[in-house]
Amino acid sequence: MGKARANTIVANTIVPIAGEDEGDSRLPSRLRKWGSEAHLSSAVARLEALLADRGFERMPWLAVAMLAGIGIWFALPGPGEWLIALGLCGLPAGLALIAMRGDDRALLRNAAVAVPLMIAAGIVLIWARSALIGTEPVAGPRVAVVEALVLEREEQPARDRVRLIVATRDPLDARPIRARLNVPEEMDDPRLTAGAQFRAKLRLIPPQRAAVPGGYDFARAAWFDGLAASGSLLEQPAITREGGGIAGWRSRLAEHVREQVGRFSGTASAAIAATLITGDRGAIPDSDGQAMRDAGLAHMLSISGLHVGAIVAIAWLVVVRVGALFPWLALRVRLPLAAAGTGALAGIAYTLLTGAALPTVRACLAALLVVGALALGRQALSLRLIALAAMGVMLFWPEAVIGPSFQLSFAAVIAIVAFHNSRFVAWLRGKRGEGRGEGRLERLLHAGLLLFLTGLVVEAALTPLVLFHFQRSGVYGSLANVIAIPLMTGLTLPVLIGGLVFDAVGWGAPFWWAGAKSLDLIIALAHGTSSLPGAVLQLPQIALWAVLACVAGGLWLALWSGRLRLWGLAPLAIGLPALFLARPADLLIEQSGRNAALLAPDGRLYLLRNSTSFSAEAMVEAMGKGAQYGVEPFAEFPEWPGARCNGVFCQFEAEGRVLLVAQRPAEVPYGAMVAACARADIVIASRRLPADCQPAMLKADSSLLARRGGLAVDLSNGTTRAVRPQGDRHGW
Repeated sequence: MGKARANTIVANTIVPIAGEDEGDSRLPSRLRKWGSEAHLSSAVARLEALLADRGFERMPWLAVAMLAGIGIWFALPGPGEWLIALGLCGLPAGLALIAMRGDDRALLRNAAVAVPLMIAAGIVLIWARSALIGTEPVAGPRVAVVEALVLEREEQPARDRVRLIVATRDPLDARPIRARLNVPEEMDDPRLTAGAQFRAKLRLIPPQRAAVPGGYDFARAAWFDGLAASGSLLEQPAITREGGGIAGWRSRLAEHVREQVGRFSGTASAAIAATLITGDRGAIPDSDGQAMRDAGLAHMLSISGLHVGAIVAIAWLVVVRVGALFPWLALRVRLPLAAAGTGALAGIAYTLLTGAALPTVRACLAALLVVGALALGRQALSLRLIALAAMGVMLFWPEAVIGPSFQLSFAAVIAIVAFHNSRFVAWLRGKRGEGRGEGRLERLLHAGLLLFLTGLVVEAALTPLVLFHFQRSGVYGSLANVIAIPLMTGLTLPVLIGGLVFDAVGWGAPFWWAGAKSLDLIIALAHGTSSLPGAVLQLPQIALWAVLACVAGGLWLALWSGRLRLWGLAPLAIGLPALFLARPADLLIEQSGRNAALLAPDGRLYLLRNSTSFSAEAMVEAMGKGAQYGVEPFAEFPEWPGARCNGVFCQFEAEGRVLLVAQRPAEVPYGAMVAACARADIVIASRRLPADCQPAMLKADSSLLARRGGLAVDLSNGTTRAVRPQGDRHGW
């Protein structure tokens, strides 16, 4: 009786609350709505708890958001789209402020506001940087006699030339400009150092866009570097005022290092020694440089975090070890603080000595942050510190984000720190701690194993980026670095610096000998590693979305901890197969129309002109054939099966498309030109073709190529990609 009454009371209570009678059909929908709201509230609570538990893992994502904003600015075509992106960033931030007012959702609200605002900050930073320092290129080719002031000089003996950065005036409108000049060895004058003035006949052209889609875009780099033109000398320069200063002193220092090391070794070791001391890379022979890259040792040829960190560490250890020998000094002076100050000064001095290039400055700033953390007794390397360093770089040089130097440097450091903070490394160190009686050999083996595993992780992190930028990557880099990194940091750099110091009293020869022999060993290691079977992974150009998926997955794995990081495997599962399934374009047309590359179904590559020009190299690498370039010649278009060429036209069929190359269209009568175009699907010409020339698919003449740049064509589906996308309104 009591149970039945209780049921009646419950039923009578539900109906008034629902506002319906017992037969109302809307009651289940109301209950479902309450259930969904409960589930939503539970999900929000779980997300809030997740953010609260990961206080040290939230901050690096702000740097990722800023980086994403900069990338969005480069990806979108112009100001209208940039403003829309800024508005879309403000929308979720405003909604979060309105909808999440309670203190129980403070972390989630802050994240929903901070992330879009950091994306917007990235867009604004790069937009402002482009507007403030972007340099308008010269309108067209110029040939004139001008006065110029040398700003920088780069020795490039391996290419039989010298490269100068000069300040001069546009011969047409007399506006001040900066230009990059290539000076042939026979026209060079040793007095052409920074501060020198000369008068000469120059040929200046606008900075060139990428030869093919996805290639290196010098015009974009020149826009941010303040270069309005590039060109060459057409006559011997007449020096009107000699230069001097630190740039000339650096050139003489580089020559001194090459001379001293060259007494005990070959050209390659002497050139790399000069690179390590002064940052001058121009003397490294191409074959040795390529071997270093294929062996995964290319980071040793550019002054980066490895070199700056080694210099700072050497200075730190010298101060700490020497100071510890004198108890009265150690008791009166805080040696860690003194070592930090000495290391910072050494890092700054080394950066200035090597020319203070942007990658070196970034490495120095990161090293200073580490030194500061050590001086304060904080953790030397953490993901928060790396994020802070990245945000500092993006604040001053946001354009660096899309370059390989920034990406590879920070990817390597993030991989190293994330790996060494992982549970696996903690377990490995714990196992070592259990064996406290281990000898020196066991400690060395343990350190070698850890270095090898670190190398594997770094190689895995860098490979998608390296393949995206360079289409080739060394496979055995982790093995080579186990030997090369300790050798470089523990012997080569210290003895080269010792050679400079002891040259003052005439005792530098033993140091130069040791440095030469260690560099010989590194070069031999590079050649041995790069010549192993399967040492080089060569791929065609990779789609941007594929590498972005890999980067997103890698960042998720690195920046989170615990089981949450495993979600990063999802984008990796999408991006990695796309990397290795990438197929090249069927046809590449470089921006001048004077050269093109065509891939046959059997994988053989045909070039319109088989030359060693920069554009030919770019096309060959984009096709995934760079490993063969320069080793064996490629076929030319007339050798294509069934091709019909007469010196004026070259016509053939590929993938069911009729291709027509007009090699000398000016010599063809108007009617014959129009008729030939009508029979073709694609026409390629280095000159402007008549308006009535209407091929079925694509007319790649000088008019189109001047507007859009080089082209990549998929013959099977008829799609075309250009260096300059349709509607692009970036300054360069």
